[in-house]
Amino acid sequence: MSNKYIEDIAEIRQMMEKSSRFISLSGLSGILAGIYALIGAYIAYELAYTSNDLIYKQLVVRDVRGNLTWLMVDALVVLILAVATGVYLTNKKAKKDGVKSWDKTTQRLLINLFIPLATGGILVIIFYYQGLIGLIAPTTLIFYGLGLINASHYTYRDVRFLGISEVVLGLIAASVVGYGLLIWAIGFGVLHILYGAIMYFKYEK
Repeated sequence: MSNKYIEDIAEIRQMMEKSSRFISLSGLSGILAGIYALIGAYIAYELAYTSNDLIYKQLVVRDVRGNLTWLMVDALVVLILAVATGVYLTNKKAKKDGVKSWDKTTQRLLINLFIPLATGGILVIIFYYQGLIGLIAPTTLIFYGLGLINASHYTYRDVRFLGISEVVLGLIAASVVGYGLLIWAIGFGVLHILYGAIMYFKYEK
């Protein structure tokens, strides 16, 4: 009788966990997002370092608008690919798990994620037009990390540790501006691949 009682409690707890947390995040999407980021970082390196004499080693850049525009396009393409892949694989996992991929929990997660992201995005645009290019990489890492920390309340706690790691890397990048692109690649590329692999083997395998 006691064993059945314990099993019932465990089942109720599991149901509450599913209803209050978004658990359809795909680890594979994290791995692919990391790969996209590394490819994007390589393209950015070719554009910035070979064409403009290590422009990322300068804090203020005002005469390289052409290549900076291509750098922004590069970042935008990486973002679109990562989001599209994430949405597709998350929906696929949700169907496999027999849960909804869009509900109030998902909405709360996205709101908490995108408030810091939108703020960071506006700040990046301001830095871009002010010529403070060296601050773009740290800003994206810090505000992305803050978004993940916010969103972690509505999904796996593992996301919180990824967010903290991104914030720490962003602060490091802000203190060594010349290595911003390298640290950005580690944060959005390597960490995403590691996180995605952990999530995949922990929750999906």
